[in-house]
Amino acid sequence: MGRAEEHSCSFSAIPATDLHLFSEGKALRIHEFLGAHLRSCGGVGGVSFAVWAPNAQNVSVVGDFNGWDGRSHPMDRLGDSGVWSTFVEDLSPGHLYKFELLDSQGNRQLRTDPYALAYERAVEPAAIVCREDGYGWQDGGWMGRRKALRPFQECISIYEVHLDSWRRVPEENCRPLTYREIAPQLADYCTEMGFTHVEFLPLAEFPFDGSWGYQSTGYFAPTARYGSPDDFKFLVDTLHLASIGVIVDWVPAHFPRDRFALAQFDGTCLYEYADSRIGEHRQWGTLVFNYGRHEVANFLICSALSWCGRYHVDGFRVDAVAAMIYRSYGRESSEWEPNIYGGPENLEAIEFLKSFNVAIHREFPGVLTIAEESTTFDGVTRPVHLGGLGFDFKWGMGWMHDTLDYFSQDPIFRKHCHNRLTFTMLYQYTEHFILALSHDEVVHGKGSLLARMPSDRMDWKCAMLRSLYGYMWAWPGKKSLFMGGEFGQHDEWCHFRSLDWHLLKYMNHNGLRRWLRDLNRLYRSLPWLGLYDDDPRGFRWINPDDADNGVLTFLRLGGDPEKILLAACNFSGVPRRSYAIDVPIAGFWEEVLNSDSLHYGGCGTGNCGGLRTAPIFFGGTGQRLSLYLPSHSCIFLRPQCPPAVS
Repeated sequence: MGRAEEHSCSFSAIPATDLHLFSEGKALRIHEFLGAHLRSCGGVGGVSFAVWAPNAQNVSVVGDFNGWDGRSHPMDRLGDSGVWSTFVEDLSPGHLYKFELLDSQGNRQLRTDPYALAYERAVEPAAIVCREDGYGWQDGGWMGRRKALRPFQECISIYEVHLDSWRRVPEENCRPLTYREIAPQLADYCTEMGFTHVEFLPLAEFPFDGSWGYQSTGYFAPTARYGSPDDFKFLVDTLHLASIGVIVDWVPAHFPRDRFALAQFDGTCLYEYADSRIGEHRQWGTLVFNYGRHEVANFLICSALSWCGRYHVDGFRVDAVAAMIYRSYGRESSEWEPNIYGGPENLEAIEFLKSFNVAIHREFPGVLTIAEESTTFDGVTRPVHLGGLGFDFKWGMGWMHDTLDYFSQDPIFRKHCHNRLTFTMLYQYTEHFILALSHDEVVHGKGSLLARMPSDRMDWKCAMLRSLYGYMWAWPGKKSLFMGGEFGQHDEWCHFRSLDWHLLKYMNHNGLRRWLRDLNRLYRSLPWLGLYDDDPRGFRWINPDDADNGVLTFLRLGGDPEKILLAACNFSGVPRRSYAIDVPIAGFWEEVLNSDSLHYGGCGTGNCGGLRTAPIFFGGTGQRLSLYLPSHSCIFLRPQCPPAVS
């Protein structure tokens, strides 16, 4: 390849309108121009390169096509936009490249492309020129149905997966599965288990395995650990063909300090805040995006739009939202700078999140946005036009912590913290919640969910966990469970080895898996449960206060007499015989699920498939069931052909 003057082309890679919109943070197609893209100029094929580096003195594109020589292909600055661009003829997909910058300090350095679609596997990776239109999608039916999705009205059950450690290949040194290998296995497993969605821990390219993907450097590229971008598309396509939605964890809260990537990109704090009081997360050793800079906000929003458009993902679980919206998050009082009003909120981050949600919902109807947000910040799931952040859902972090705290107690002492289970109802309908038992709850010495059940007997531990899942699936809210929890992974999750699938040969573990599968099937067979997840008319207490017996009973309602489900949970270690429950309907109540069934590894006790009500002769005019509630159990009953609810 000769010098750039010999192969120049009067070709503007980016329309002037898009450059102007980029400077305003409104260029929702800028990712189609920045980076490397196959083009044709004057009838000659090649690649256009463009990068935003406003404070650089000079920029060149270097790669395996020019011997990594920065003198060969200098780039032109496009006005005052801060964007540099050039066109290189006769390049094809597969070439490696970087940008060589003479930065603001006069230092010459190599940077990888922030907008690249793929990177090589290396310590300081080069970007790879990719063809964007090479994959033939087969999921047209799914994508058409997605546009009509009304998420608040759907039964949503999410299987949270870390791709590296879900399942490995023991015959080949226990290597992880590739995108194409995991696709049919994961689709079949989620179909069997009744999950509606898979949520992947971050798959945007990242350098450090131990970050689990939460320290991204390539916001537009699926990690090359498991294959090419087309291989990732195959994974998404396969899941869609099995009617499984795909959610990805997305991390706009912070990024790592690796000097080959975004940190001080052009010699200045370009993507990050310059003030360390708001520009660093010291507990993570990372940098905070400068949400007040239009081009940075544009970069992040276009990253999300790219995952929707290029890879057909169906949702984002946005990580560390609390760390974004509060400048004081994780900092001592002397370590953060108040906003202009003297408060702890990061006003720029709040506006960014609103813009992100507006853009996603406008450009890709039906795509979900989910906030991992642990504070009492008001309006996380309220629409932006009504003053909220605009997310579809928020993780129910309060529910998660209270529930796990309760179940970690010895059953003898649970009566003293019974309110942990009932307190949630005080704020249940203030947001749209997803009940999540996530990866964060099975790492850093917390132990697995099964290990946290307080017993020395495996059968009792599994019984307790079945009762927890029964309570969770009966409670209002969408569901999310981290992989391994469905069969009682005993050891704490480890990101560099497979789940312990061999445990399924034991009845306790396989029974737990069957219970979770049947909970999903029941949940999805009663679509009105999803419809009324966020409606207080869909819930009625029977008795929330029986702490001494460790029993919790309530109804889920669907608005019509035939749409009613009774949940009776006994969280004590003592069976409750002839336990009286007042119900609104006379007649036979069918026991549709019982966690103590032999099928699930239980003792086989219960109510013989159902029982009839008896009238209440003293102190009321309703009907009463006299149930047998096994220890550590959850039982679901439904009335057969019910008349009107009293």
